[in-house]
Amino acid sequence: MLMPKKTKYRKVQRGRMRGKSKASNLVFGDYGLVAVEPCWLNARQIEAARVTVSRKLKKVGEMFLRVFPDKPVTKKPAETRMGKGKGSPEFWVCVVKRGKVLIEVKDIDADLAKKVLKSASYKLPMKTKFISKFDNNNKAK
Repeated sequence: MLMPKKTKYRKVQRGRMRGKSKASNLVFGDYGLVAVEPCWLNARQIEAARVTVSRKLKKVGEMFLRVFPDKPVTKKPAETRMGKGKGSPEFWVCVVKRGKVLIEVKDIDADLAKKVLKSASYKLPMKTKFISKFDNNNKAK
């Protein structure tokens, strides 16, 4: 599973997901999957989408993951009283804002790309949109 090798701080605050992402253009591939709404992407969800895309692509095309879970999420044990500090880190998430490109693919035709990225979107907990480098509106709105 994806997680950073080393972090500066063991625990971080929750933060906010307002605004639009700056990573809204296709950089590596010809087709991409863009987040329409903000959410936290779990390391397990990212891995599930990655496995789905790699299985559908087989040996044609190339995939680029543009997300990485670098934020630890803490949880306190069940049936614990209030106080006694923050819980221990349980899992890792990636903060995804509106318009962020999640996955890119290249060297395949548009129909296969749409099919592959649609199957990956079923594994993700938010609404997504298919974009293409060849359309005039390749930037996520």
